[in-house]
Amino acid sequence: MLNLERLRTLDAVARHGSVSAAAEALHVTTSAVSQQLGKLERELGQQLLAKNGRGVRLTDAGRLLSEHAARILSQVELAESDLEAHRGQVVGELRLSAFPTAARGLFPAALGALRAEHPGLRVRSSELEPEQGIAGVVRGDLDLAVVLDWYNKPMPVPDGLVKAPLLDDPADVAVPAGHRLADRDEVDLAEFAEDEWITWGEGEFCHEWLIFTLRSKGVEPIVGHRAGETHTQLGLVAAGLGVCIAPLLGRHPVPEGVVLVPLRQRVRRHVYVIWRADADRRPSIRAAVEALRTAARKLD
Repeated sequence: MLNLERLRTLDAVARHGSVSAAAEALHVTTSAVSQQLGKLERELGQQLLAKNGRGVRLTDAGRLLSEHAARILSQVELAESDLEAHRGQVVGELRLSAFPTAARGLFPAALGALRAEHPGLRVRSSELEPEQGIAGVVRGDLDLAVVLDWYNKPMPVPDGLVKAPLLDDPADVAVPAGHRLADRDEVDLAEFAEDEWITWGEGEFCHEWLIFTLRSKGVEPIVGHRAGETHTQLGLVAAGLGVCIAPLLGRHPVPEGVVLVPLRQRVRRHVYVIWRADADRRPSIRAAVEALRTAARKLD
């Protein structure tokens, strides 16, 4: 008889690529992971892991069983989802993430409402960039993630995930109060060809979007500073160190010395929440999605 917890451990090693990463994802020690896998190997009479330099790799038997384990665990989650739906109770643990401005703009109201309306539900939240949130949901480390894409650059969403829109988030350009374009009713991005940009971290989806969008307008961007948080970016703008894109969500209060100038071609982020299709019937998922939608409507 295969032990479900040991299959979960093997699945985590297969998905995360190492014993230490699996231990971190499962919130256990590396020793506990090794012990579970050792017991599984003894029960099966087959080697599942082999040394690979300083790490490990799955053997042929390990890969075969890990593929079955992924399907078994998906079926178990589906069964749990159906049972939770049959009970109709919003209970248990819910793990969710959001990119920083969504966490600031949506989580306080949404998570506060969930606690008040469903005291039997234990919510665990974290700030993660969209790509990390999607990966966490795919791996099963998260139940929900609030993510985004831009009007001209969609965020790829893997098969097996469900998504629901939360809001369209308009963005302006933030400039120092003394900037040459600060008194304009609207501007075009091409007019900032000579300005230094304050942008997100290298490789982040929003940074890649900004570079892509500016280049599509014939502008080779000058990146002066990088900051993951909108308020940090706005603080740098207030100091006269450059300009930045300032989405509405999570930007208030705008620092003194910063002027927000609307763009002639309206720029919007599409904010939505994703979860795994096999968890679709869980009342806790439905309750969280509704709480997030309610919080989003209050921002309109």
